[in-house]
Amino acid sequence: MALDAEQGQLQPAPESFLAKDLVEDISRDGIDPARRKLLQNALAAAAAAAAAAASMVAPSLMADDDPDIVNLPSWTRSLGKPVVANPYGQPSPYEANIVRRQSPGLTRTDQSSVSFTPLQNLFGMITPSGLHFERHHQGWVDIDPRRHRLMINGLVETPLVFTMEELLRMPSVSRIHFLECGANTGLEWGNVAVPTVQYSHGMLSASEFTGVPVSLLLDRAGFDRQRATVLLAEGADGSSMTRTINLENALDDAMVAYGQNGEMLRPENGYPLRLVVPGVQGVSWVKWLRRLEVGDAPWATKDEVAHYVDLMPDGTHRQYTSIQEAKSVITAPSGGQKLLKQGYYDITGLAWSGRGTVEKVEVSVDGGRNWRPARLEKPLLPKALTRFHFDWVWQGDEVLLQSRVTDRTGYTQPSRAQLIEARGTRSIYHNNAIQTWRISGDGEVHNVQLG
Repeated sequence: MALDAEQGQLQPAPESFLAKDLVEDISRDGIDPARRKLLQNALAAAAAAAAAAASMVAPSLMADDDPDIVNLPSWTRSLGKPVVANPYGQPSPYEANIVRRQSPGLTRTDQSSVSFTPLQNLFGMITPSGLHFERHHQGWVDIDPRRHRLMINGLVETPLVFTMEELLRMPSVSRIHFLECGANTGLEWGNVAVPTVQYSHGMLSASEFTGVPVSLLLDRAGFDRQRATVLLAEGADGSSMTRTINLENALDDAMVAYGQNGEMLRPENGYPLRLVVPGVQGVSWVKWLRRLEVGDAPWATKDEVAHYVDLMPDGTHRQYTSIQEAKSVITAPSGGQKLLKQGYYDITGLAWSGRGTVEKVEVSVDGGRNWRPARLEKPLLPKALTRFHFDWVWQGDEVLLQSRVTDRTGYTQPSRAQLIEARGTRSIYHNNAIQTWRISGDGEVHNVQLG
């Protein structure tokens, strides 16, 4: 509907505004013919429905049903709040339900627990810092940056100790990368279909990180290029989290980061310093980083022997499987949501790979029997989240939504049956199986497992 400026009444909008112009605008962006036809059909149906509604309902009745259309609300007739009322910007109070959530009973203490990112409510490829997932082993800490130090030792010519002031003066880089816990989607191993994508895949976030390349720090210390094969990263929290890092990964694109999304790290994300190892499971991104030791063999620390290992079907433990393989998930529609009416929907989700860029994403609405390509938002960055879209018209029938990603190496995300055949069902970590959402005839969306 459009507002008639002279009469002050609601009038039917011209058909071109509802359908034709929108399709032509999108066509100029290089839309493919198949998608153009789908949008034309969906928008034409919307135009017909709007015209029919306008012919049956008098403008005066519509205004009575929704008085805010004509009777302007109070906020359009008064001064707003002063700029100093909120020195650090906060979300609208109407978005108060979009928060990180902890899964009850997941761990014995809140200090050693997880808060999950609300993937279903996010757009694009960047996670706001305040919604970045948390995983701690002994709670997060507030560290005075003036007292914090980073040591470089081990197989080096000159052991070094840096203050935060010194690190902030060094050459820096800024890059966008995803961060995923190795246990993300872990509950799905046990045939536990958790209700929402926040709980099934919410130990996943992506940020722009800023810091000093690890390669620069190691060069300054003069590391032993003949003998060195690994780094030991140690945190300054109460659990003294320590992880072995492959030196090849460290020299490639790892950084000692102090910045996240244009500001300093948040305390729960490692302030004032954390290790960033793109493509590698989150536990290796050691928070509150205080030491990097160069070595020639893995250290087999407590969190590498008893935890973050993969139990294989033959009973053996697979260690140091740190790379996060290609994975994707549809975030809308997803579990816990409901389609309120039939018609056009933009199926959207996220895809990522620890081995580089996303090559393609495919979507199925029939449980994997047929696949069609999704559209990928640009830029396509290495070891970052990629947002995908798929145009779809729901006709009220029951469907099974899936997505699968193929990365630049040619690796394609496996089905649940394929993953279980290779890995068994006794694992906790590194579940990258295809996720299935069932939409029932009433529009309710549920988490289901196929195969």
